[in-house]
Amino acid sequence: MFEQRKKDILNKKDKSPMGGWDKKIIPLCEKINKKDNCYTTSSCAGRVVLVKDQESRSGVFEWISHDLIKFKELKNALNKVNFAKFVKFKQEPCLLHVACRDLKGAQELVDKAKLVGWKRSGIITTGKRFVVELIGTEKLEFLIMNNHKLLVNNQYLELVVKKSNENLKLTWDKINKLKKLI
Repeated sequence: MFEQRKKDILNKKDKSPMGGWDKKIIPLCEKINKKDNCYTTSSCAGRVVLVKDQESRSGVFEWISHDLIKFKELKNALNKVNFAKFVKFKQEPCLLHVACRDLKGAQELVDKAKLVGWKRSGIITTGKRFVVELIGTEKLEFLIMNNHKLLVNNQYLELVVKKSNENLKLTWDKINKLKKLI
């Protein structure tokens, strides 16, 4: 039963906006998926987004980057934002969901993740399978626009770019450390 679910999940068409795995997380996901007792169900290696802060989910993302960002790139993206009452800037850490065959395997994965700095890691589902959620803590999130008006100056944006890039590098380092430990 576990093997069939693993096969079904890994053969499913990717429904993410990117249509595939983030390059930075592929080696970790491949290593996990080669193991008999676990498989990945979703992943993101970290990203920077501009998002409409609204109830509706349609068209909510205004801009997405899964790479290090540049000031000019962020500024251009902000200039192209379609009208929205509020727009948030979000730099999000890595997120990984892994289904494990048993509780022992799930707990071992959580322990390894915490050992290399994934502080927000835990078992979120038990029953037919055990699902581990691994989330980094490197994150920024704040309102950046109101009624198409930028709420911060260029100096602040430069600081945000610098901190976001530092956070992404820390996130990617943790991905590599976990890959080595598994």
